[in-house]
Amino acid sequence: MIYVDNKVNGVKTIFRSFQYRNYRLFFSGQSISLIGTWIQRIATPWLVYHLTGSTLMLGMVAFAGQIPTFLIAPFAGVMTDRWNRYYMLIGTQIAAMIQALALALLYYLGTIEVWEIMILSIFLGCINAFDVPSRQSFVVEMVEKKEDLGNAIALNSSMVNGARLLGPSIAGVLIAFTGEGMCFLINGLSYIFVIISLLLMRVAPRKIINTKQPIFKELKEGFSYLNNNEPIKYIIGLLALVSLMGMPYAVLMPVFAKELLHGDSHTFGFLMGASGIGALSGALYLASRNNVLGFGKIISIAALIFGFGLIAFSFSRSFFICLVLMVIIGLGMMLQMAASNTILQTIVHDHMRGRVMSYYTMAFMGAAPFGSLLAGILADKIGVPDTILVGGITCVLGGVIFMRKLPELRKAVHPIYVSLGFIPAEISSGILEASEFSGTPEE
Repeated sequence: MIYVDNKVNGVKTIFRSFQYRNYRLFFSGQSISLIGTWIQRIATPWLVYHLTGSTLMLGMVAFAGQIPTFLIAPFAGVMTDRWNRYYMLIGTQIAAMIQALALALLYYLGTIEVWEIMILSIFLGCINAFDVPSRQSFVVEMVEKKEDLGNAIALNSSMVNGARLLGPSIAGVLIAFTGEGMCFLINGLSYIFVIISLLLMRVAPRKIINTKQPIFKELKEGFSYLNNNEPIKYIIGLLALVSLMGMPYAVLMPVFAKELLHGDSHTFGFLMGASGIGALSGALYLASRNNVLGFGKIISIAALIFGFGLIAFSFSRSFFICLVLMVIIGLGMMLQMAASNTILQTIVHDHMRGRVMSYYTMAFMGAAPFGSLLAGILADKIGVPDTILVGGITCVLGGVIFMRKLPELRKAVHPIYVSLGFIPAEISSGILEASEFSGTPEE
């Protein structure tokens, strides 16, 4: 009986953010929409490779879709702090729905070409530049208690990766039997659910500090805030490095599946689905944690797991072994991303939240276009396996450097968690000596 009670309490701990109505609505609508998003993410590179047969073009299209996020995200962060995040989020979902339906229309008209995919990818990149910081910042407005913020962020990550698990598998079947167009159409229709869930929310107006400062002055303030905060700077720096050198492995997966494993769209879908299993496991692990200690150490270890997973993957030519390694790669990727997001969301001041999350967006998504372009060029010169190997080695080095900085970063973050009440002041000095760098969980 005690075992059952512990099991029930464990489940309640993992899903404790569901007590908030707005978060339940967001989670349900976004869960459906994200499945469609992952279906399109798989279908797009597969279609590009089918049309061109070029690894360089795969990198180019990925670069075109992600570079707007890098360029626009800082401005979007200022707007996120200035504007109503709720209305911004509704607007980005409508715009993303239009983008997906446009891809479907071009496909079924039989006129779709790579340059059209590239233009629509650029459009989606502009949307994401506003969507990601507004969505990340809006989590704080859906979760009333600060101590549940980490759990909500981790559940967001589990939601993303539950979709990451289902989406690629569904995409593989759809591509094989109906073609890529159905993937785009399903994604477009899936946005209806998240838009409805947002409209059903009851959102209290957020106090917005009215400012007539020039936007570039606020950009400078945001950068100074980041640059003068060592934990934020190093967390975002490591995330940018991993996104630049490690994350582009996904861009090369169509080639790896087809040319090296001698598979098809099903092989590609299973590989990405295995990565989703690992990522989902990592997100649920973070959601199950009921304290804020240890996330700094998780970030560094996760970077090492991710890097060593990529190194091993680059040498494998067995489909089964590749599946196992993709689980490990997905686990490392998610643990680092979600733990980083959580620490940032927890220690940042609310009036700076949009700008800091825009830099998070730049690091996580904005560095990816350069990584995709670099991966495409390297794969063309040295081959796909060696490109993945280089990325893995770089991630391992980044994880080692971050681990060496942990003692210094722990000291900087500790007083913030004491002031927030996460660590009782009367035992804070003892914990500082005994524990690792603290944080809290997210996507």
